[in-house]
Amino acid sequence: MSDERDKRDGDTEIDDSVDADVTDAESSDADSTDEGEAAASRPSGKRSARRSRAGSDAGATKVATRPTRSQAAAAASKQKQENIFKRLRRFLREVIAELRKVIWPNRKQMITYTSVVLVFVIFMVAFISGLDLAFIKGVSWLFG
Repeated sequence: MSDERDKRDGDTEIDDSVDADVTDAESSDADSTDEGEAAASRPSGKRSARRSRAGSDAGATKVATRPTRSQAAAAASKQKQENIFKRLRRFLREVIAELRKVIWPNRKQMITYTSVVLVFVIFMVAFISGLDLAFIKGVSWLFG
């Protein structure tokens, strides 16, 4: 518990010794396994002292700067200078590039997904139809 309190309060002496022990253990484990460098490159799940110190500096306030009017005007004029067909062509190229990144489902996955959707839709239609029929019977019984 006191170790956690020390870490929270910024005492990093314990972190350095723990991290050194962890890296020594990882390197000896990596040498003994067949995986070699792959085991050493795996994350240990523990934060390093360097990262915790960098996080404490992150509290500093940064001032956001706006582009000047001349910079904004230059950017706007650049967009106005481009032809509508050039912009359309660039847009279509970007769309095609993004579609190439998509991982498309194979035939088995498509059949599975389609059947799940159809079963769900049939179930919901039956459920809502049953509720509708029950409300019709209830209202006709109540009001005659």
